[in-house]
Amino acid sequence: MKIGYLRVSTEDQRPDRQIDALKHICDEMHVEKLSATAKCRPVYEHIVDTMRSGDIFVILDLDRAYRSAKDALIQLDALRERGIEIQIASLQVDTATPHGKLLYTFISGLAEFERSLLSQRTKQGLEAARRRGQRLGRPPKMSDRQIRAAQRKIKHGNVSIAKVAAQNGVHPWTLSRSIKRLDVDKVMREN
Repeated sequence: MKIGYLRVSTEDQRPDRQIDALKHICDEMHVEKLSATAKCRPVYEHIVDTMRSGDIFVILDLDRAYRSAKDALIQLDALRERGIEIQIASLQVDTATPHGKLLYTFISGLAEFERSLLSQRTKQGLEAARRRGQRLGRPPKMSDRQIRAAQRKIKHGNVSIAKVAAQNGVHPWTLSRSIKRLDVDKVMREN
């Protein structure tokens, strides 16, 4: 049997591209919705555990199933020992042939290299944005004006941080962190 493994990183992503590419060549398909870096991938583990000798594990792209070249090669060896081959549909690579195994090995190294480059570029882009003073991450839940007003209420109004946080629709921890951030920013500007 040809068993397809499809993976998307989040619940919001859709596997449509993978489904369209694999539906004509697979006897059955299984979709997993979580990051490839997750320590436990129940759908993947179930498929691999239930496959039998002569089955073919089908993926559209190598990065849909494996995190690194080492991971891809270890899994290939483990499956081949059980008589199971891997097919990468997008590249028409089949590990049942010597050429297919060579290409699989080469592609796994390239995929890891590509992931490393992407990670490096992302870090460089974030650092460049920080140097330009851009704020990264989620937008703040409270504006600086709201934080200052809340700080005044707490300081002069004999009101608890929990009550002021509730009035602003945030958790007390968020409010106290925001006040500390403003205090640190003020000290930095003065120096």
